[in-house]
Amino acid sequence: MTVQLDHTIVPAYDKAASAAFLADVLGLPAPEPIGPFVAVALDQGLTIDFADADADDAVRPLHFAFRVNESRFDASFARIRELGLSYWADPRRTRPGEIAQRAPGRAFYFEDPNGHFLEVLTRPAALGEAA
Repeated sequence: MTVQLDHTIVPAYDKAASAAFLADVLGLPAPEPIGPFVAVALDQGLTIDFADADADDAVRPLHFAFRVNESRFDASFARIRELGLSYWADPRRTRPGEIAQRAPGRAFYFEDPNGHFLEVLTRPAALGEAA
């Protein structure tokens, strides 16, 4: 049997708004409520399930990277610019307003409304895959 990640739960100040933001930026279908969560469906059955954080707790920022094809990358980047969001070419945020050119792909980083640090990247093969 293979091992496949099914879902991950992401704390948010407003689960519906956070899920809608991610789906919008990545050009995905509208999120759907699933029990106490609002889920964004990715490929291969994976969902990012947003949950409201406890009122007394601050959301601890996490990092999520999304590998996409070139056309989705361009559309996501255009959406980030349209929203007027800050973005960086590196995770340390030393190259603001730039896209990383990584042979053979590209990447950019930005924050979601909760402070989670998101990355959109392209590359023809994932680690462990044949090129």
